[in-house]
Amino acid sequence: MPFTLHGLAVSQGIAIGHVHLISHALLEVNHYHVAPKYLEDELDRLDEAVATVQGELIGLKAVTTSGQAHSEVGAFVDLQLMMLADPMLIDAARQLITERRCNAEWALVQQMEHVVEQFRQIEDPYLRERQADVVQVVERLVKVLLGHPGHLPPRRRDGLGTIVVAHDLSPADTIGFRDHNIAGFVTDVGGPTSHTAIVARSLKIPAVVGLHHVRDLLEEDELIIVDGTRGVIIVAPDDEIVEEYRLRRSELEIERSKLNRLRDTRAATLDGEEINLLANIEGPKDLPAVKSANADGIGLYRTEFLFIGRDTLPDEEEQYEAYRAVVKAMPGKSVTIRSFDVGADKALNGAQARVEPNPALGLRAVRYSLAEPKMFKTQLRALLRASAHGKLQVMVPMLAHAQEIDQCLALVEKAKVELRAEKLKFDEGIRIGGMIEVPAAALSLGMFIRRLAFLSIGTNDLIQYTLAIDRSDEAVVHLYDPLHPAVLKLIAGTIATGARFGLPVSVCGEMAGDPLYTELLLGMGLRNFSMHPGNILEIKQQVLRADLGDLAPKVQRILKMDEPARIREAVERLTA
Repeated sequence: MPFTLHGLAVSQGIAIGHVHLISHALLEVNHYHVAPKYLEDELDRLDEAVATVQGELIGLKAVTTSGQAHSEVGAFVDLQLMMLADPMLIDAARQLITERRCNAEWALVQQMEHVVEQFRQIEDPYLRERQADVVQVVERLVKVLLGHPGHLPPRRRDGLGTIVVAHDLSPADTIGFRDHNIAGFVTDVGGPTSHTAIVARSLKIPAVVGLHHVRDLLEEDELIIVDGTRGVIIVAPDDEIVEEYRLRRSELEIERSKLNRLRDTRAATLDGEEINLLANIEGPKDLPAVKSANADGIGLYRTEFLFIGRDTLPDEEEQYEAYRAVVKAMPGKSVTIRSFDVGADKALNGAQARVEPNPALGLRAVRYSLAEPKMFKTQLRALLRASAHGKLQVMVPMLAHAQEIDQCLALVEKAKVELRAEKLKFDEGIRIGGMIEVPAAALSLGMFIRRLAFLSIGTNDLIQYTLAIDRSDEAVVHLYDPLHPAVLKLIAGTIATGARFGLPVSVCGEMAGDPLYTELLLGMGLRNFSMHPGNILEIKQQVLRADLGDLAPKVQRILKMDEPARIREAVERLTA
């Protein structure tokens, strides 16, 4: 009999195929003692496993640079290669083998747990989820040590794909799947920012995550359907259900192929209102995807990726070159670069991480920048210099106090004075904006409007701080609700206040790239959306179908509702 499982929908689409279970090697690690005379052999065994995995990753890296895989995947492979060379992981495991006379697998898992615990203290949800890189690197090493790397079955002859079912998946795993007919991904763990979610979206493969013990409920080669739009898995479907989902999948594929025709179409509503569709990027490597979607500009350049995962800080010249490359690649289009958004618990310069009682409410984002004024001013100088090459504007994250804005603006002026003295060019009229990410900011916009040139709503953090929900915590992720009435009031209020005072407002969180919310945000008055480049054409299609005159009164009625279930029904009717 068919039965249904519910998880988190993280990559849209429908997949029909047969289950392939991926071994969770970390659960198979036993602890045993190694005789002193065999310790050198055990160390050699670890070194050989490291060399094997390094070779695998280097081979996979070659695939990403040849254009056969998405650029984000290559970045993850680079990060895992770095971790393989990290003394905190490998050298510490070698020390455990020697001191405790234990087997290499057990030593690796012990050290992995120590490193993962440090990552758990990081308040930024994206950076915190990078603990998965540590786990996945160790998983690959342990599989080599245990002698079962876990290859996929050959292509099937029945025309159906393979549904990969795993505890978790690494980006390196997904590249290795490229020669197989992979139809979908299903994992026990994960959230919206997990590796499986990010890579599945970039590869346009349906995925459902956070199903907990799904591997224990499915059998190898069993037929299942993955609905990555609704977050549903149908196990052992009958012929009638399979046919129904085949039709749905065909309709989705036709719609997706039509999107490419919209690339050069100006995003405007039915009643003629032009909408700016901007891209979120992490660096110059993302520019091909931006140009492919013909984005109207860059709405969020996350500069922290220049800083993390390295022993030394990028100097002014390195930062300047990275910022300039993006600005020059977008002639005539605006580029909004966010100052680094990291926490003090992420040691950027090799210093010992601070121990904070509550990292999520601690020294992060603008607070960290102002606590390290020398580092912050170096970044501001690089940004100002890059502004001479195009339409660059600077955005400061997580502002909540007037004095934070004033201190930032004072540092900008100080950097300008230095550059003038050095006869270095920059845009004298460069615009400085701020992010609305905490309720305190959304409820006290006056101090922002008087001091800043534009605002951008970071919905990911705004939702988390409003609802006190960590969206990467599987135990509470079901409570993370963008349509909570409190969240909607804060977003709508910010957009309306910006419009009243002529201050541009954008949304750069995940809500901007989700077609479910496009009409809602348009009806609130939003005219600037910033999202992953891969989502731009789908959102453009929603914009082209929208009639603001019809939407605005409907959205105003939604904003008066206070029951989330009724709100969701009303929002879904907007897109029907």
